Amino acid sequence: MRPEKTALFIDGSNFYAATRLLNMDVDYAKLHAHFSQNANLIRAYYYTALPEDQEFSPLRPLIDWLDYNGFAVVSKLTREFTDPETGKKRTKGNMDMELALDMLKLAPHIDHAILFSGDGDFCRLLEDVQSMGVRVSVVSTTKTSPPMAADSLRRMADIFIEMEQLRNQIARPLRQAETVPV
Repeated sequence: MRPEKTALFIDGSNFYAATRLLNMDVDYAKLHAHFSQNANLIRAYYYTALPEDQEFSPLRPLIDWLDYNGFAVVSKLTREFTDPETGKKRTKGNMDMELALDMLKLAPHIDHAILFSGDGDFCRLLEDVQSMGVRVSVVSTTKTSPPMAADSLRRMADIFIEMEQLRNQIARPLRQAETVPV
């Protein structure tokens, strides 16, 4: 049996938020290796918005590493705006459209799409990709309060992968200072 042609689609901000809530430090080399096992990994996308007014962003080292190590990084600059209702400054940098377009474009060439996000906005995308014969897995978590995975997205996915169950395969071990005191 030939290995499935697979693509990873990582919603950077959503995935990062979930990993933080689970106290998980992801090792992207391990993540790439884990999802390459028994699969023909066609592409691994990582989507993120970068702050426009900062010369150095804490995201930059990660983005550079991903770029050199088998990930296709898709980014754009965030925009700052003033919320008309509250008058507060807000930052906008949503990457949902870029992720959706890439998944739809790649769907005819893959067997399996793996979405790293719990965002319920992706339900319609999953429906369209599945109608093209692509199996879709969603990687997120329900172990946080509130859950990071929208119930509608979990129901839509062919397979839901609980991030906590992947900890040993994709996370760096906790250092002593990070372990919970007894």
